[in-house]
Amino acid sequence: MAQQPARKAPKAREARVVRTERLTPHMVRVVLAGEGLSDFSADEFTDHYIKLLFPAPGVTYPEPFDMDRIREEFPREQWPTTRTYTVRAWDAAQRELTVDFVVHGDEGLAGPWAASAQVGETIRFLGPGGGYAPDPAADWHLLVGDESALPAIAASLERLPEGAVGHAFVEVDSPDDEQKIAAPPGVELRWFHRTGRPVGEALLTAVQDLDFPPGDVHAFVHGEAGFVKDLRRHLRQDRQIPRERLSISGYWRLGQTDEAWRAIKRDWNAQVEREQEPPAGPAAA
Repeated sequence: MAQQPARKAPKAREARVVRTERLTPHMVRVVLAGEGLSDFSADEFTDHYIKLLFPAPGVTYPEPFDMDRIREEFPREQWPTTRTYTVRAWDAAQRELTVDFVVHGDEGLAGPWAASAQVGETIRFLGPGGGYAPDPAADWHLLVGDESALPAIAASLERLPEGAVGHAFVEVDSPDDEQKIAAPPGVELRWFHRTGRPVGEALLTAVQDLDFPPGDVHAFVHGEAGFVKDLRRHLRQDRQIPRERLSISGYWRLGQTDEAWRAIKRDWNAQVEREQEPPAGPAAA
């Protein structure tokens, strides 16, 4: 069998910081613009994401910047570090890309960068990707997540039609981390404050206690992988939500770095599928 050619890396874009804003104690908004966004688009999904590229310390890459060339010519430890972030908003008329970052002091890589980003500073990224947008034909909507999923939940609420109904549950550190988000009158937005409790515990309880409205639900559940796994079991097994009506994923994993989580995420998801999904029946004759 002929060997499959190596998959080419997607095109890297460069954008410059045009504005920043501290939204809450733990979230910073960065607005990007520039020629690198001239053919960019992020209008289809509400969970569009980009992969920010942070150069390895002390490493200068050849121009024009090319990820395939970098992977061929540089040792892996000198490749740029990637961090995945949701597109909070895309203004096609102004060609401006808005990304919200969770910030916890000096912890991590992208958060500290966003907190100190200066107007005119540039950053490269890959994307966008994405796969979810609220189905306007659904009878009701369920959106659940911690602060890592807040940008996608906010974008989804803003996309819903005026007559939409549903529930959106968001967990943040404290009342100061709540945001003003536009939502249709028929969609209840509830905030939960962690205040020392395990991540996602309040969200799991809230969904388990929820009196589900009748009809077809389209659900979006994202955040820390541990509580997402528990919620997935509840929604698939107890509530019998069809898999195709459920967008669900662990954006991050408590106690693991982003690199460590990405290294095992595929296997983690496969294990969850084996544990929570019924075995396939015999093939039809």
